[in-house]
Amino acid sequence: MGHKRREDMGNNLKSRGYRPAIFIVIYCIDSSSNKPLYLILKRKKHWKGWEFTKGGVEKGETEKQTLLREVKEECRLKILKIKKYKIRGRYKYPQLFKKRPGFIGQTYSLYSVGVREGKVKIDKREHSGFKWLDFTSARKVITYDNQKKCLGVVNDSLL
Repeated sequence: MGHKRREDMGNNLKSRGYRPAIFIVIYCIDSSSNKPLYLILKRKKHWKGWEFTKGGVEKGETEKQTLLREVKEECRLKILKIKKYKIRGRYKYPQLFKKRPGFIGQTYSLYSVGVREGKVKIDKREHSGFKWLDFTSARKVITYDNQKKCLGVVNDSLL
């Protein structure tokens, strides 16, 4: 079972104290099985565990600009397709972070990004490794339940 964070899923979110962010489920279509494989990253900054790409929306930046920046920073793969989902949520941080004063958690919007297979170049400041996994395997290793739910939404949309 994954760890649970205090979380709300829905469209009526109060953003006070929550940093705006996006979740990005990156996938490629496996050439041998013709099924999606998901890029799962091994987190080492702020906490340890498995996740998919995510990132905070910086001041003056749109969600799409955040998506393009995060994909470039966290894997450097060629984007073929972007899809935004009507999934939003928020969660509290497991602890407060000095570099994020005034924030107790994050809100998020969900996106998926189809990429061309290629060499993954992770951001070693945030992650220590990566795996390409099928849905069942990815769901088992992802640390947090909110990300497991989002992975399921994306997987259902691809089938």
